[in-house]
Amino acid sequence: MVKDNLRYTKEHEWAYTESDDIARIGISNYAQEQLGDVVFIELPAVGTKIQKSQKLGEIESVKAVSDLYAPISGEVIEVNQQVVETPELVNEDPYENGWLLRVKIDSSSEMDNLLSSSEYSDFLATQD
Repeated sequence: MVKDNLRYTKEHEWAYTESDDIARIGISNYAQEQLGDVVFIELPAVGTKIQKSQKLGEIESVKAVSDLYAPISGEVIEVNQQVVETPELVNEDPYENGWLLRVKIDSSSEMDNLLSSSEYSDFLATQD
């Protein structure tokens, strides 16, 4: 399942613009399916500056530990504490309750460089 109103990376993160300068970030349904049962998530603290395409944290499942990458640059303004305390939310609902961070966006033009839902769907078709 690919949600229409989100922008995606080829590393399977997504970003959603909540307002002109605030975005919510998470991982895609495809990513959580590939990971299997998520058991731990490490995220940056509020106030941390993240850089597009740079590592922002880690996600651990019963299968593997994977790096999380920033789809955009900005400052972390909120960490989803529910996901930190209950990591399986990422498996249950990666787009709503399972989001990871809210970020004050450095440059809204970075959102334009992410994949649209149809581009991401086309990309996923090449992955299997």
